[in-house]
Amino acid sequence: MATALSAFSYLVVIGAGVSVALQQVLNANLRADLGSPWWAGFISYFVGMLAMLAVALTAPGPRISESLAGSTSWLSWTGGLFGALFIGTAILMIPRLGTATVLALIVVGQMLGSLAFDHFGLFGLTQQLVSPARLAGAASLILGVVLIRL
Repeated sequence: MATALSAFSYLVVIGAGVSVALQQVLNANLRADLGSPWWAGFISYFVGMLAMLAVALTAPGPRISESLAGSTSWLSWTGGLFGALFIGTAILMIPRLGTATVLALIVVGQMLGSLAFDHFGLFGLTQQLVSPARLAGAASLILGVVLIRL
């Protein structure tokens, strides 16, 4: 049972990864249609915001309140800025480098950042030291980018 649940969880995450690739292709197409990477990014975020609002209003759980909002770190509120950086970069770079290269480089950046965040226990994470195996995994991703570019 646990193995089947793990396999299903992996498939869900892989599906989310496919959706990120599709989102970036659609955003690049929207950029070409509109002639503006900024409006394409705005529309992507606006549609996503509406979808999240619908889920937030209908899903069980706590509702946002002044006391709940006030109990969070100001840094926690800045995540959307990094999402905007991600979307904007992808919209600008996919036409130049291709979807596979851009997303592979993004994954390399995610892995390097994640390794650093884990190693130093940043942002409240449990510290997980960098190991030779983890570094080999990151190096494999970098090699993957090189191979995709050939």
